[in-house]
Amino acid sequence: MRTRRSLLLSLGAVPLACANAESPAAKPIERPDWSGFFSDAGAVGSLLVADERTGSRGTWVHGLERARRRYTPASTFKIPHSLFALDAGLLKDEFQLIPWDRVKHPTPAWNGDQTLRSAMRNSVVWVYQRFAEELGPQREAGYLRAIDYGNAKVTGNAPFWVEGDLALSCIEQIAFLRQLYRNELPFRVEHQRLVKDVMIVEAGRDWILRGKTGWSGKIGRWVGWVEWPDGPVFFALNIDTPQRLDDLPKREAITRAVLRSINALPPA
Repeated sequence: MRTRRSLLLSLGAVPLACANAESPAAKPIERPDWSGFFSDAGAVGSLLVADERTGSRGTWVHGLERARRRYTPASTFKIPHSLFALDAGLLKDEFQLIPWDRVKHPTPAWNGDQTLRSAMRNSVVWVYQRFAEELGPQREAGYLRAIDYGNAKVTGNAPFWVEGDLALSCIEQIAFLRQLYRNELPFRVEHQRLVKDVMIVEAGRDWILRGKTGWSGKIGRWVGWVEWPDGPVFFALNIDTPQRLDDLPKREAITRAVLRSINALPPA
């Protein structure tokens, strides 16, 4: 196993291959039949699915132009942000306690000490805001450039991954997830494996669903993949959320329905 240096020693390195490039072989095919999943949910958005299972390979999309458009990653950024924190030594492992600052939050699960696992599971914003403060904008931008993550901008309102200028497309999301799945990001392999472990949403006898939701107030996202013995199925969704909290369950509902329609998830 190859050991990689901390990115802190090489933030000026050449970025990974451009994540928003579409190879002709992997150009997404529009799925008009998926529009029903969106209309039934009363949602407007895009869903990109890259199926790498043996015998069922393909890349399909509802809303290709929107899948190419960059939007705020919101809390889906917690995936790479966790890698940054581990690489920088802000976290040692999944057991390290992250002390609560005693600020009361409207989400009860946020009001207490956290670990990486609980911070990811409950999408605890203050934990990642603390990481951002400790890393600083220069190191954050360096990490983003090194993994070629969207436009790599850390400017604008805070947090920059929700209210600021950071943005990436569904196509770029899946390019990033593919590299994480294969432990090909420029981080220690054990850190990539740990982040994948805390991304687990649910699992069956022969499959594992890993993912992370996100919400900016206007855009809802869900990204991740389903692992099967014969390969992974990656997904990246974004939808408009004009009804705000009422629209949030639609992220998983639409994605799960589509994945079941291609046998990438078991029946409900």
